[in-house]
Amino acid sequence: MAGLSQRRAALVARLRVAKSRATERAVLVEGVRAVREALDAGIEVRFAVSSPRLETTDEGRALAARLQRLDLTRMDDEDLPEVSDTEHSQGVLLVGAEPEVSLGSIRARGRYLVLDGVQDPGNAGTLVRAAVAFGLDAVICLDGTVDPWIPKTVRASAGMIFRLPIVRGSSAEVVERLHGVLVPMLVADAEGQDPDAQSTAEGFALIVGNEGVGVRRELVLQADAVVAVRMPGPAESLNVAMAASILLHALTQERSGG
Repeated sequence: MAGLSQRRAALVARLRVAKSRATERAVLVEGVRAVREALDAGIEVRFAVSSPRLETTDEGRALAARLQRLDLTRMDDEDLPEVSDTEHSQGVLLVGAEPEVSLGSIRARGRYLVLDGVQDPGNAGTLVRAAVAFGLDAVICLDGTVDPWIPKTVRASAGMIFRLPIVRGSSAEVVERLHGVLVPMLVADAEGQDPDAQSTAEGFALIVGNEGVGVRRELVLQADAVVAVRMPGPAESLNVAMAASILLHALTQERSGG
């Protein structure tokens, strides 16, 4: 089987590193589910790579048929791991253009999850997945947050990152936009109030913070409310993705009248 060209192999390698990935404005997507989600979302595909392993399942064979219409390189199963970012390749990877989303996508009465300095790719990807699960309109990544388009974050989202807009901006830019469209800012903090008491008729932007230090002080001071997960048990805290999921459930249930 033909191998991947040296130029394309070098590009795939660069996409594993946040700094060079941002320069390329491209996304490396791996795994059957994530690649399918990217294609369903209409990602601008640059090229795809597959190996015979992809066609060992019904789901993989269906995806392989779709890939035939793209710029596709076939590799041997033993060669694909050399360019893959995963330890156990499912026999498929894709390189596509990073979706472009502006601050203008933040609109009145929208429901948003804002990541403030969330640095772990696994947490960031899980937070994106939660935002999709609870029907939010976008995820907003502030400065200091891990690159949402690096391969580890895309995989952690289970491909859900392609199902909603990912907005990126500085804290000042995002606050100005949220205030401009009158979307209430809700900060997640252990000292906050029960989210069930919070009206979401005007939408909301739930802000969750860095795994170690929480939401930055200036955002707390500008928030319309501070909300918390009530924990009657002895645990001192929850993982940021777990806490955000609980809060999003409460906020979206209240909004829908549940």
